[in-house]
Amino acid sequence: MASKKQTSKIISAIVVVLAGIYGVYSQVAPKESKDIKSTVSQLSEVPDYDGEHQTIELNHNQPNFSKEDLSLDAGTWTRFSDLDKLNRVGTANAMLGKDLMPDQERERLYVKPTGWHQKFYNDEPLYNRAHLIAHQFSGENNNLKNLMTGTAAMNDPGMNDHEIEIGNYIRKTNHHVRYRVTPYFKGDELVARGVQMEAQSIEDDQISFNLFIYNIQEGIKIDYQTGYSNKE
Repeated sequence: MASKKQTSKIISAIVVVLAGIYGVYSQVAPKESKDIKSTVSQLSEVPDYDGEHQTIELNHNQPNFSKEDLSLDAGTWTRFSDLDKLNRVGTANAMLGKDLMPDQERERLYVKPTGWHQKFYNDEPLYNRAHLIAHQFSGENNNLKNLMTGTAAMNDPGMNDHEIEIGNYIRKTNHHVRYRVTPYFKGDELVARGVQMEAQSIEDDQISFNLFIYNIQEGIKIDYQTGYSNKE
């Protein structure tokens, strides 16, 4: 028969093992329900909006620029994709710098991007004419290749928060930022499900992100095929 001392050692060992098992499971559990941000690696894998996270990270928040993409050999510039067969916008690229920034106020926007069926809820407009490359970066305004139908929430705070960050950085440092915005359309839908925003500062790493902003508005159901909407 085991002595009291041996029995005590056995009980202690069992407690340690059980604590270890509990510790392992308590660490694994959060990973199984981890934030959607860390589960998406590229634009084609973006899931439907989960009702909670309007902004998610792609590729662990690392932009997908090549070495050539980050070259300053061509100076500052903007480049817009041609409209597709449905007149939808495509990827917009830029090497941003202080010299591109306008010194005049933005003129009134009047173009109608695909899916533009404006509607007001609680006296507030559902849609904005959302710039891919913000006016504050480039002076671009009524450029059909640079404007898409975006919800008020996608525009601000969605994209605007990150645009302000970039703009303030450039003005303060006079450095450059490689920038790319890619609208994500499903099939032949006329309203994008959201936009991918990638940015990387050239002279340092103060600006670096790869995000997807969902084109949603809380409490509103959007028909992305047409742009029509109604309250949920």
